[in-house]
Amino acid sequence: MSARIIDGRAIADAIETEVRADVARLAAKGVAPRLIVILIGDDPASQTYVKNKGKAATKTGISSETIALSEQTDESSLLKIIGDLNARRDAHGILVQTPLPSQIDGSRVIEAIDPAKDVDGFHPLNIGRMMSGADCLLPCTPWGVQELLVRSGHSPEGKHAVIVGRSSLVGRPLANLLTRKGRGGDATVTLCHSRTKDIAKHTLSADILISAIGRPKYITAGMVRSGAVVIDVGINSVPDSSAKNGRRLVGDVDFEAAKEKADAITPVPGGVGPMTVAMLMKNTVKAAKMQTGNQEELPDSTFS
Repeated sequence: MSARIIDGRAIADAIETEVRADVARLAAKGVAPRLIVILIGDDPASQTYVKNKGKAATKTGISSETIALSEQTDESSLLKIIGDLNARRDAHGILVQTPLPSQIDGSRVIEAIDPAKDVDGFHPLNIGRMMSGADCLLPCTPWGVQELLVRSGHSPEGKHAVIVGRSSLVGRPLANLLTRKGRGGDATVTLCHSRTKDIAKHTLSADILISAIGRPKYITAGMVRSGAVVIDVGINSVPDSSAKNGRRLVGDVDFEAAKEKADAITPVPGGVGPMTVAMLMKNTVKAAKMQTGNQEELPDSTFS
C-alpha cells in the first residue's frame, strides 16, 4: 500500500490564510508589514525563489520590495544597503537571497542584518535564542518541517526522528526544534552526516526520517523503515530529456520506491518548499509585531 502524500502546498495555504488575518488586524492598527528581498546577480533559480516569495507576500497582504543588484556588487556596498534598511521603520523584514557571489562573505551579511528584521532566522542572536528556547525569529525551513509534521498529524512527541544532514541551515537547527519541550518537539533525535558509519542502521530505526543532504535519491527504499514518516527537504536539479528545459527537480529520497514502505511522505516539489515560503511570511508578520509593539495584542496560532 502506497504512503499518504503530505501536501505541503495545502498546509502552506492554511498558514498563509492565518498570516492574511494577522495582516488585516495589523492594518486596523495602522501597521503594514513590509518585506525587503535583496537579489544579487541573475541566477535563474534565485530569481524563481524571489518571485515565489513576492507572490506569497501579495497573497497574504504583505508589502514586498525586491532590490536587484549586479553580480559584481561588492560586500561594502551590500552592507551599506543593509544598514540603510535596518534604519528604515517601514522595512520590517530583510532577506538576502543566497547563494551570494564569491566576493561577498555570507556570514558578515547575516550578522549585519538587525536581528529583529532577520526573517530568515539565521542571525547568531536568533540562533542563540532558539537554542535557549526563547522567543525569536526561527529559521524558515526547519520551522516549516516542524509545522508540516504537526499539521499533517505526525507530531514528533515521543518519536525517534532521524535527520540526515547536519548543515547550519537545516539539520542542526531542526534537531534543536524537534527536541524542544512542547508543541512540535519532545522527540528523540539522531543527527546523521557524512562521517556517520552505516547511516542505514540509523534511518531504519526512525519513526520520522528527514533528509536534508542535497544528494539526489540518496535515501533508498532499503533505508526506510516500514510505516515511517519521510520528510524530503532536498531540492536537486537532474537531467531529464523529457522535460522542456532538459532538467527536473527531485529530492534526496527515491520517492517512487520509498512511498511503498512509508506511512506518509512529502513530494518534491510540493512538500517542504511551500512551507519555507509560508514561514517566511509568518516571520515577517512576527517581525512587524515586535517592532511596533503589537506582539502581545494580536492572536498568533503558530507562536502561541
